[in-house]
Order: sequence, then structure tokens, then C-alpha cells
Amino acid sequence: MRFGTWNVTSLYRAGSFTAAARKLARYKLDLVGVQQVRWDREGTVRARDYNFFMEKEMRIINWEFFVHHRTVSAVKTVQFVSNRVSYIVLGGCLCNIIVLNVHAPSEEKSDQSKDNFYNELEHIFKIILLSTI
Repeated sequence: MRFGTWNVTSLYRAGSFTAAARKLARYKLDLVGVQQVRWDREGTVRARDYNFFMEKEMRIINWEFFVHHRTVSAVKTVQFVSNRVSYIVLGGCLCNIIVLNVHAPSEEKSDQSKDNFYNELEHIFKIILLSTI
């Protein structure tokens, strides 16, 4: 399985959604965490060989997933936790595979903002750990 991450910056431009799927196919990626998606749709949308999982509530800047059609049957759940954190759970042969898609605050952000982010991330790790035991 091949994973990737990509800051797409926007899917508003005409044709950019299918162009993104074309690029992913060129690299033969199975699952890609994408950041800074600005788009006004929600749910799951198919583009070429990929399903795009997104949530409309945080559409200004999202952290979403492209999943190749050969991998989509393994998707158990997709969780959009906040405007900085999402994760996807894939059913594996021996255990589940959990992929986090996060965007940490940059250096110039306030210490409070960074503390909030890392507290949220720690809370998510605890939830994931408890759900896998």
C-alpha cells in the first residue's frame, strides 16, 4: 500500500478535482491525506480511480482523504475531528490501519494555539488506543 500527503490549496478552479486525481494515479498512490482543500461539497465523491472523502462543516480549510478504488472497500471509518485533525481507519488482514491527517500550528502561532492542538492530538491518540483494545 502506498501512502502520500499533499497540500492541494484549492479545488475551486474548474478541472482541478480531476487533475488532482490524475496526478495521484500517476504516482500509483492508494491513500492520500490532502490539506487545505477549499471546496463546497461534502460526503464521498468519485474522481477517476479515487474516492474523495470530505466533510462540509470545515470546508474553508479541510484535511481530507483520496482513497483509490481498489482500497476503498477497506475503509471502516473516516473521522473529521477538527479543522486541524482527521483520521481514517482501514481494515487490514491482521489489524486495523489508522492514518492521521494533521496540520500543526506554525511557529508564529500563539503558545495557547499550539498547546490546544497538542492536547487535542493527545486526546485523539487516547481515543484511538481505547478503540483498538
